[in-house]
Amino acid sequence: MSYAIIETGGKQIRVEPGRFYDIELLAVEPDEKVTIDKVLLVKHEDDIHVGQPLVEGATVEGTVLRHFRGRKVIVYKMRPKKKTRKKRGHRQEITRLMINTISFNGSVLASSSEVQKETPVLASDTAAEPPVETETASVASEAE
Repeated sequence: MSYAIIETGGKQIRVEPGRFYDIELLAVEPDEKVTIDKVLLVKHEDDIHVGQPLVEGATVEGTVLRHFRGRKVIVYKMRPKKKTRKKRGHRQEITRLMINTISFNGSVLASSSEVQKETPVLASDTAAEPPVETETASVASEAE
């Protein structure tokens, strides 16, 4: 399992290839690729590279899926015993980012296509076939 910790929008986020994350608004159009160079930590299998503060040569590439606005946060200010009340709402602009690859020194450590290959096939994904009854099983049950 490979992951990286990146810094974007003043926040630190743990990202893995093949997953999407909601981050602060990026000035990039949807369906365009983004390269993030502010990588604080990279883990690939048993190798861990910690930056001081950034990991040199590490990049995370992703694709912008869409831009949207978050839930409304209500800000209410009141001064007791005075007739002063203020109520305001705020909706944060958010970008949904799909992580494609994690690279270190020019080599791709993990990509979203590798993650899709590694995911196990669930029993509900395959067509459930009824068990086939063999003759030996039916003969054994008749002998009893």
